[in-house]
Amino acid sequence: MDNALLLNFLDMLTFFKRKWSLFLILLIILLTGCKDETDKGIYNIRDFGARGKGEICTQFIQEAINTCAENGGGTVLVPPGIYVSGTIILLDNINFKVSDGAELKGSLDTGDYVVDGVRHGLIYAQNAKNISITGGGVINGNGTAFMDPSRSHIANDFDRTRTRQGESFIPAGKLFEDGPIAYEYRPGMMLVMLSCENITLRDITFIDSPSWTIRFGECDNVMVDGISIYNNLLIPNSDGIHCTVSRNVRISNCDIRAGDDAIIVTGFPNPIGVHGSNEERDTDLGMGKIGNTSGFAENVTVSNCLLQSRSAGIRVGYGEIPIRNCVFSNLVIYDSNRGIGVFARDNANISNIHFDNIIIQNRLHSGHWWGNGEPIHVSSIPQTEGIPSGKIKNIHFNNITAESESGIIVFSYENELVEGIFFENLNLTIKKGRLSDEYGGNIDLRPVWDKKWAIFKNDIPGILMHNINNISIKDFDLSWGEDLPEYHTNGIEFIQSRNIELTGFKGKQGYDSNENAAVKMICCGDFRIQDCYAKPGTNTFLFLQDHAGKKVILNNHTENAARVINIK
Repeated sequence: MDNALLLNFLDMLTFFKRKWSLFLILLIILLTGCKDETDKGIYNIRDFGARGKGEICTQFIQEAINTCAENGGGTVLVPPGIYVSGTIILLDNINFKVSDGAELKGSLDTGDYVVDGVRHGLIYAQNAKNISITGGGVINGNGTAFMDPSRSHIANDFDRTRTRQGESFIPAGKLFEDGPIAYEYRPGMMLVMLSCENITLRDITFIDSPSWTIRFGECDNVMVDGISIYNNLLIPNSDGIHCTVSRNVRISNCDIRAGDDAIIVTGFPNPIGVHGSNEERDTDLGMGKIGNTSGFAENVTVSNCLLQSRSAGIRVGYGEIPIRNCVFSNLVIYDSNRGIGVFARDNANISNIHFDNIIIQNRLHSGHWWGNGEPIHVSSIPQTEGIPSGKIKNIHFNNITAESESGIIVFSYENELVEGIFFENLNLTIKKGRLSDEYGGNIDLRPVWDKKWAIFKNDIPGILMHNINNISIKDFDLSWGEDLPEYHTNGIEFIQSRNIELTGFKGKQGYDSNENAAVKMICCGDFRIQDCYAKPGTNTFLFLQDHAGKKVILNNHTENAARVINIK
């Protein structure tokens, strides 16, 4: 290489070296600037005085939240450690991040949960927007500390003399294996958001709530994803997630174990408290400025969750606001009292509710819990004297597999209250359980105002339809276990019901008695029974009493039945 070419090559190297150095300097400035900008949006509660050594941190956490909000929002960071707190108030544009390894723990002093004279729980927000709780850490309600495990919690909402077991049913003074246990005073609901919008809960674990764990009241646009709720199953009212008059709610990929209902959609307005009674609330709630202003509890989806409950895995109902357009899919409900419940108890309608691809394993429970082991319960009956219950319409159950110690109940107090009940691809196995003699053979319709309807002795068929209009049951496979109590009677029992379509049913009676049938109809109207199969051991395939209306019986396989039709 000659000297001229060498000089040119060295000049080019010098040029690129200078350019590369300039690029590196600009990159360092850019990265440093990004880091500074990110740090400006993070408010570490330790910087405000929280130490995570067990001392009360309410003031320091609230100062971090207030400062963050005053600066336009950002992340309030709870770093690893245990931080004890009373009520904290979340504000607009806050990401409350409880880091992996961090635990926000409820104070044991009930006075720490009173703000401006109003009783609260651990976290509260009202008329706020753009709030998230994230981070992978733990929020601990410390609920068990407020309970008395030596006493049972019980209420005077039923008449023992009307039950199958009489005075021995839930006897007073006994401590029950399944709870609930008593308490004198406890903090309010663990996380409450009233009249809020744009809410996200993600990757957080809630444990040991003293009451309802989470309540979204009159909220709009809520997303809950990947959270866990692990409550003490002995604590009464320690429900999982309550959506009260909220809309556009998405709940997915959650694991919820609650000492009452796991996931709930209700029509309770904001002034309604944990026990369904009025509580003092701030006067500016429900003014229609922020949150759900539609007048409906609506557009709720729940998917891909594991649910355990001392009452119902899924509950839809109660309250004075109509509920509509909800979908529950891809769920496993296990070791629960009720599996799914749809309840009209106040003067509000419930419509267009779908349940799809759900596995239910439930059992009878000891103690004062609502429900009596039903895998599915749908009912309309008043809970307040003088106020009629609303209508239930268009409820769909598809691809349900259930194992239970009781049957499915669909009950209407009066005509025209429940219409459009659709079952398709339903598999139900009913067997005797450990508590069948002590608790079984009763129907539980609580809450009701007249105690004669609360818990009462009744035969338990595979499905009971009482006073229902427009019923479709397709591809229902019913199986019975061994050594059944005598109160397990008919396969399907229709009473005072109309417009019935039964197709592809496979089953027989429960307890082996000549009085029981695979299908029994009493005082029913038009029906069609087609392509059904009487399983071996069937006594009577179809029992009819006081039938009025059209009947179509077509292409059924009854060769295993001792008697095809019994008419009285």
